[in-house]
Amino acid sequence: MHEYSIVSSLIELCEEEAGKHQAASVKRVEVKIGAYSGVEPHLLEVAFATFKKTGICKNADFIMHIQPLKVRCFSCGAENELITNRYCCPKCESPNVEVIDGEEMYLMRLELE
Repeated sequence: MHEYSIVSSLIELCEEEAGKHQAASVKRVEVKIGAYSGVEPHLLEVAFATFKKTGICKNADFIMHIQPLKVRCFSCGAENELITNRYCCPKCESPNVEVIDGEEMYLMRLELE
């Protein structure tokens, strides 16, 4: 389960940032998770709850924002969220699309105390 290694790295990042700002604790951690990032949100939440039990994040709230897959069509120029697993433009049905959001995960906000 790679969610554990992701959370381990996330907590390390929180500790580094808290140290840079002389914070005593982390109050809130917000992440953006792309629907096609390969990260399972529920498992990430469980992993965070497990790893935060001690350390600077022990009282932190963990907030996840799930980002749907978003594509840009080279044929008609439209930007749309894909609801199905069909990689084509919902507007013109062209398969000539590029993914512009929803495949990554990143730290959005960190609230320190």
